[in-house]
Amino acid sequence: MKSRSIALSILIAVGVAGCTGLRLGYPQADVILGWRANTYFDLEREQRRDFSARLDRLLAWHRYEQLPEYATFLTTGIDKAEHGLKTEDIAWFIDGFRARYRLVVNRGVDDAVEVLTTLAPEQIITLQKQFAKDNLKFADEFELDGGVDKRKRARLKKMLGQIEDWTGNLSHEQESKIAALLEPIPLIEHLRHQDRRRRQREFVEILKMRHSKPEFATRVHHWLLEWDAGRSPEYAKLSDEVYGQRLQFFVAVDKLLTREQRHHAIARLQKYADDCKALSARRAAHAGNDDAMAAILAIFFNAADHA
Repeated sequence: MKSRSIALSILIAVGVAGCTGLRLGYPQADVILGWRANTYFDLEREQRRDFSARLDRLLAWHRYEQLPEYATFLTTGIDKAEHGLKTEDIAWFIDGFRARYRLVVNRGVDDAVEVLTTLAPEQIITLQKQFAKDNLKFADEFELDGGVDKRKRARLKKMLGQIEDWTGNLSHEQESKIAALLEPIPLIEHLRHQDRRRRQREFVEILKMRHSKPEFATRVHHWLLEWDAGRSPEYAKLSDEVYGQRLQFFVAVDKLLTREQRHHAIARLQKYADDCKALSARRAAHAGNDDAMAAILAIFFNAADHA
């Protein structure tokens, strides 16, 4: 998930729960997402106003209807992590995030369509330029212009960073073992890059249909939900293989962790669960004060593209 506007912002609302400092980041969601939407589309004043109003409603629903459920989901995940991860546990996490993503898309897609139908041709050109910047960043991050060894080093660097983000510092011995575990997994980033660009081109083509709303709405909804549709046979096959191997990889990494590192990861999950509860509980404090809540939300969702 890397593109977000409202069609791209919808994707972000899901990603907010995964950001570090949820209690700090979530209340800034409207600001972050609004900024992001403007980066991709250079929205005009009326478009920004309409976007913000629709986003505020989506965020209010997400905050009070979804965050309590996220807390329950994360609490269950903590119980699984405390007993040592198995492949089915990691698959459960991934399936859970996918299901919650689909809920947000289904809730917000009609508003996304309403905003996207107002785009002018020059705003679609702005989108294409931003996609090109994103693609250059992706290629640079994974050293896609380099040889196999360089690309593997880039993949390892990113993977170690992601693991340490959850566990704290790894020892040199752990890093060496993780490198050995990652080595046999096929490189797939070059195919991801190709597929990203394919999906971006597809999205631009869908935007050309925006004045035929029923068909446009169906196509946007499908594009947001069916990430696998249209993949090349090579990428589809390798993606399935790599998914299975990565499940095994993370189980093996989990076995390498010290007690302190596991506690670090579990404490972070617990913080997310606690933040979800605290943020959703604020409804009572603001009940009957819609203006105050609107003001808080307006400090809220203006940027994010994960993609």
